[in-house]
Amino acid sequence: MEEILQVGVIATTHGVRGEVKVYPTTDDPNRFKKLKTVLLDTGREKVAMEIEGVKFFKQMVILKFKGIDTLEDAAAYRQAGLYVPREDAVRLGRDEYFIADLIGVDVYDEDDAPVGVLEDVMTTGANDVYVIRMTDGRELLLPAIRQCVLDVDVERGRMKVHVLEGLV
Repeated sequence: MEEILQVGVIATTHGVRGEVKVYPTTDDPNRFKKLKTVLLDTGREKVAMEIEGVKFFKQMVILKFKGIDTLEDAAAYRQAGLYVPREDAVRLGRDEYFIADLIGVDVYDEDDAPVGVLEDVMTTGANDVYVIRMTDGRELLLPAIRQCVLDVDVERGRMKVHVLEGLV
């Protein structure tokens, strides 16, 4: 399991006082209001950055970091990822998982026959869709619903599924 989880990506600067526009990669952008620090991926290392201010604009989060006070300072961090340690992550409900923990799990059917490996999770309006690379190389798009996802064991890296007729 990942020890740090991505919560956003700096898209661009905002204004001239060192603020940045962040594209949130979390289900709940309001979580930024509760964060005091984030880890900023500079490409060489992850640096702890203290958050001084949080605002929202359309689908973006506007962040002000302590010590980043000019447009030029902020511009250096375009496209940088923002992360939090797992212990600072939002609490998950029953049958909820971090996408980072699902990527790469082995997928089996009800009879424990290998189906493939979960490669990606597509977030849609109704429910997520799991992108599974099947053992024969084909791609299976499996809706993340109770009828299809029977069991998930993140610790063991296994998922048991029921593939509805017509999906393959």
